[in-house]
Amino acid sequence: MGDHVMRAKGVLTNALVIHTDILVKKADRIYLEDIHGKRYMDFTSGLATTNIGHNHPAVVGAIRKQAEALIHSGCIFYYEPLLLLAEKMREVTPPGLDMFFFANSGAEAVEGALKLARFSTGRQGIVAFTGGFHGRTFGSMSLTTSSMRYRKSYQPFVPSVYHSPFPYCFRCFFGQRPATCGMDCYTHLERLFKHLIPPDEVACIVIEPVLGEGGYVAPPKEFLKKLRELCNRWNILLILDEVQAGMGRTGRWFASEHFGVVPDIMTVAKGIASGMPLSAIVSTKEIMEKWPKGAHGTTFGGNPVSCAAAIATIEVIQKEGLLENAQRMGEHAMKRLRGIQQRFPSLGDVRGLGLMIGIEFVGDGDQPDTEGLRKVMDFCLERCLILLECGVDKNIIRFCPPLSVKSEELDAGLDILESALKAVCGGG
Repeated sequence: MGDHVMRAKGVLTNALVIHTDILVKKADRIYLEDIHGKRYMDFTSGLATTNIGHNHPAVVGAIRKQAEALIHSGCIFYYEPLLLLAEKMREVTPPGLDMFFFANSGAEAVEGALKLARFSTGRQGIVAFTGGFHGRTFGSMSLTTSSMRYRKSYQPFVPSVYHSPFPYCFRCFFGQRPATCGMDCYTHLERLFKHLIPPDEVACIVIEPVLGEGGYVAPPKEFLKKLRELCNRWNILLILDEVQAGMGRTGRWFASEHFGVVPDIMTVAKGIASGMPLSAIVSTKEIMEKWPKGAHGTTFGGNPVSCAAAIATIEVIQKEGLLENAQRMGEHAMKRLRGIQQRFPSLGDVRGLGLMIGIEFVGDGDQPDTEGLRKVMDFCLERCLILLECGVDKNIIRFCPPLSVKSEELDAGLDILESALKAVCGGG
């Protein structure tokens, strides 16, 4: 560990988790370079945020140009990047979701979405799913259950929030397997309305279309469709949290497209602006216009520089065909990973959509193998491949290289991972 890092650890709060001790000097697409000139491959995309790679020239250019013209408004006046971004987002969001409130972060977007749902429906109840991650501010944290460590010592939370099990098929709450599944998770949700809160008092149901922090888990297609039908039946707003799964991560603009489901409200962040702080609450004109002027606000949200970066990001995804590349590379990665899985029993499950892939490590009896994953990640890091874990037991690799990753880069990373498995787990 360098002296710079040692000094930083003396002044930064322990609450902030930095996943490696690498002191990065510069970044370029999939590569990071530390202060000693050592080069790493980043297969985390900065927590699934630099979806088009680090420091794309188009984004850097847009940031530089906007910073020279206007940096801040504070809701005092309009500015061109804000208006252009709204129009650009309308090109890619699901049909009917064509009004936007721009904020700063995913948690802030979730907070705003909850406020919008309660305000527009006049109801208080909120239903979320066990295993979800929606942020760490009080409203969003009241929904977050991907790990108890995010909730410990912060109770009481926002009232009238209820949880139902997320359909995590590899670790089914009800002990089912896909071959025998009777959609017990959905039945349990309906039972919640019989025992805890009547559906006509529920403002919204909030779910990640693909679990992020909770384990990179996609639910069965039928589940989200039934959820949409349930919300329609009781006039409940369906909120899809696309903070991590959106902006091309799954090979579509938004993960909801894989399920054929359009939400009433959607939250977007992370990949929207290639690392600049920006998020969006997205909804229909009908719902958004129920918010009167002043019902919600922001000082820094929709910052001109961040908006310029977001416009450039969307244009790069479109012009460079990165959705198609994410689909191709995701299929290639899944094929290789499932081949590796056949040789290494420690890989209990490999799942995903596009370049949002979860690799779950297990021990005897499919118990979570946190230690084995940590050893594999350490091996990879020594060989200059950066990976990130997730899941309540931190036994899952969230495999999320940039959407622009090339096949030779993908294979180089998978070669390192396979070598790590041979060294740590044996066999293969």
